[in-house]
Amino acid sequence: QVQLVESGGGTVQAGGSLRLSCAASSTIIVFMSMGWYHQAPGKQRELVARMRSCFTTNYADSVKGRFTISRDDVKNTVYLQMNNRKPEDTADYYCKAISWSDRENWGEGTQVNVSS
Repeated sequence: QVQLVESGGGTVQAGGSLRLSCAASSTIIVFMSMGWYHQAPGKQRELVARMRSCFTTNYADSVKGRFTISRDDVKNTVYLQMNNRKPEDTADYYCKAISWSDRENWGEGTQVNVSS
């Protein structure tokens, strides 16, 4: 089972930028998709951005034009570039990898705070 480790979280002022990284313990090219999810206190975990093996992407409406998901298959790492941060982006951010057999692998998450 692949291990996913998120990093890059922290506190940023509104309007600022932050890049999250999700490092996998093995190659990521075998996964059907990899994505980023966030969970704010008292709320359900929601999709932020997803990239399929064919490199097509999906974004939540709330982050379109501000966030970009990318991947480096050599480093086995998926990134989430977050620009123009808003206070409502404050949440724990999780990385998820889905195999072709629909098996889900989650990281432990990284916390992001956006101060106004």
